Amino acid sequence: MKLDGPCADAAHDQLVADVFARACASRGVLEHVTGRWGTLALAALAEGPFRFNALRRKVDGVSEKMLAQTLQALERDGFVHREAEPTIPPRVEYSLTPLGAEVAARLRDLIEFVEGRLPDVVAARHAYDEAKAPR
Repeated sequence: MKLDGPCADAAHDQLVADVFARACASRGVLEHVTGRWGTLALAALAEGPFRFNALRRKVDGVSEKMLAQTLQALERDGFVHREAEPTIPPRVEYSLTPLGAEVAARLRDLIEFVEGRLPDVVAARHAYDEAKAPR
């Protein structure tokens, strides 16, 4: 496979990811994983497989359209597996691939950190707002 662009290493004809390069594919993958719905979908799926509507209820606030687009992007990137049983109506279940489980574990660590430090964030916001308030 011939690679071109800022992620290609011409001397070795291999992929060299550089998330800071505008056209590097790693940027799109990072966006899929760290976008609001991608992060929440991956973290939810770390708990186990979900059918679409159950996952939508778990990820409170996501629209059907956004969840479908998010899952499709994560499936394309190799993080999510979609299993459709040929029944009427079709039974579709989503689960993490091994790659998805690895990224979800890292996201869970970040989520737990943010949740654990939320009082510090709230205090920082309060101090910032107080300092910026008109006098």
